[in-house]
Amino acid sequence: MATSKKIFSLEERGLKLNTAQDLEAHIGPLRAMDDVEEVRILGNTLGVEACKLLGEVLATKKTLKVANLADIFTGRLLNEIPEALSSLLTSILNLPNLRTINLNDNAFGLNTQAPLVAFLSSHVPLQHLYLNNNGLGPHAGILIADALSELHKKKEEARKAGQDVPYLETVICGRNRLENGSMLAWARAFSLHNKVKEVKMVQNGIRKEGIEQLLTAGLNHATELKVLDLQDNTFTIKGAKALAKVVPLWADIQELGIGDSLLGAKGGVLLANVLSKGQNKKLETLRLQYNEIAAAGIQGFASAAKDGLPALKRIELNGNKFSEDDEAIVALQGLLDERKEKFGGDVIDEDAWGVDSLSDLEDLDSDEEEEEDEEEEDVSTEEKAEKLVKEAEEAQEEPTVQLKDSDVDALAKKLEKTGI
Repeated sequence: MATSKKIFSLEERGLKLNTAQDLEAHIGPLRAMDDVEEVRILGNTLGVEACKLLGEVLATKKTLKVANLADIFTGRLLNEIPEALSSLLTSILNLPNLRTINLNDNAFGLNTQAPLVAFLSSHVPLQHLYLNNNGLGPHAGILIADALSELHKKKEEARKAGQDVPYLETVICGRNRLENGSMLAWARAFSLHNKVKEVKMVQNGIRKEGIEQLLTAGLNHATELKVLDLQDNTFTIKGAKALAKVVPLWADIQELGIGDSLLGAKGGVLLANVLSKGQNKKLETLRLQYNEIAAAGIQGFASAAKDGLPALKRIELNGNKFSEDDEAIVALQGLLDERKEKFGGDVIDEDAWGVDSLSDLEDLDSDEEEEEDEEEEDVSTEEKAEKLVKEAEEAQEEPTVQLKDSDVDALAKKLEKTGI
């Protein structure tokens, strides 16, 4: 059904569309829309033949800007998804205005990465990419990141040819088990796409060495970054030091999520100190819950909020190591209440303001992990690099079921025909 003049939606209908005929019963309004800008197919399940027909129809929609194809393969066999995905992505590859692609909640994994890699390395108009909860793993993570690096090359070639090409601005790739093994590739991708404004890579099993690489060899180049969410990975003091090193480079940062990341007591103080220097004046939301931050860190963030973060509206500190009646917490809450009253306006979004500060005073000793990190500080840069390279090599040794050669050749030919 069409929900507006320029949006076609079958969103969350729970339809099981196996054949072209199954889809045909619902696709009539889309066929008739000459100026469609957004298509929402999410929350249904599509088979190979249905995807082929949908791709054929979408290929004619030159005005399309947004394709939401999230959660469209639930219940499908592993060997169905590559061909179905290929049919869709090769059909929309030549759409000149398609800037946003959402493929969240589709179980791609390594076995289904070929069509995705082909699309991401070639779709020059891409501006906003949503790849959350796709079961990629580190090997497929490397392939996706490398595809984005190749995309940068093609974007630059198009610009030199006089084309108006958008920069890649949004990368959402969380819950994908990217791990340390893919961080060299991701760091390279972000060092190239340095106009990126929003990056979310939560819950990826990235450990301290990978975090350090991602921040200091990748996102340090992204000086226009507005939103960064790396929650539920592992920083420790090593990652905290890397973060403290690059945070001052992000003058436009508005939202920073480092919750559930084991910053530790010393890491909390380190981050608070750098934020207090006033180089992140646009920061509005700071998520730091469950990080083993102690009272000294809380005091540091209270001082930073007052002296260095004039735009701060919300700070999340739940599950850290402090007393709930700590003077710093009281001061923080008072400061943000004053700002809300002064700048909140007539209609206030209460969720955007305040301090979340339920503490966890159990297991106050968080020094063990930090001491281990400090012992590792003597490790040379070369040794760190060798460790990450080794993990990347191990990731690339993951077993995979490849597409048949004939399928790969057919996909390559389709891509060549697009002329992109």
